[in-house]
Amino acid sequence: MAQEMARGFAVFAGVSPEIIRASAREAEAKGFASFWVNHPGPVDGLGSLAHAAAETRRIDLGVGVIPLHTRGPQSIVEGVRQHGLAPARLLLGVGSPNPQALKRVRDGVDALRKSLATRVIVAALGPKMCELSGEIADGVLFNWLTPEYARRSAELVAAGAKRAGRPVPRTYAYVRVALGAAAAERLNDEGGRYSAIPAYGAHFERMGVKPVDTAIAATSPEAITTALAAWRGAVDEVVLRAIVAKDTIEDHLTLLRAC
Repeated sequence: MAQEMARGFAVFAGVSPEIIRASAREAEAKGFASFWVNHPGPVDGLGSLAHAAAETRRIDLGVGVIPLHTRGPQSIVEGVRQHGLAPARLLLGVGSPNPQALKRVRDGVDALRKSLATRVIVAALGPKMCELSGEIADGVLFNWLTPEYARRSAELVAAGAKRAGRPVPRTYAYVRVALGAAAAERLNDEGGRYSAIPAYGAHFERMGVKPVDTAIAATSPEAITTALAAWRGAVDEVVLRAIVAKDTIEDHLTLLRAC
């Protein structure tokens, strides 16, 4: 039998600290393996993650992901230390767009390892980055993809790890989840924004799907459970990225419990 697939929960880093704290507490209480925030432009994901760290004791804490072309390794190290994020629980996600993405990620991971004893997670979209992640990362974060494409991407990660003679990194997949019609509208809007980004537009074209086809737009908690069954065996951990109708504590906790 396949190993039980772990689940993480993720929220937008720009929501209020109260939402982050409440969601992190509940995720730990409900047995989620990890709690994540993103790093959206001017919002400091490490600072947002510190709110979750203050409310929890055991759950892994991830930031997905810090772009290395706008924030260098030394700045990231300083941010981790400034916010008092414990290396043992931290999943430090980094990534980079082209040009020079592969070199920037390779060099960035090497620099981070020299200063931080934490797990470095690499965001991988295309085939070459998947293979590189297998060679150098502690974990790999996929985003906006189908279970079938996640399996293919995980195979590329494994091939990179084998070539480097190292264990296969843990694989994570960000899967956006919306519950109800109003949340589904926000999911469609977010998908449209991503599809306008050239790298993601090419990604969706490679898979032959629309952004919403990679997400879960559910009308009931039971529908979420059914949709998640398709992910079993595709990755080690599915990170359920909350898309809610309103940015309130109630909406986030309702979705978390449904997941």
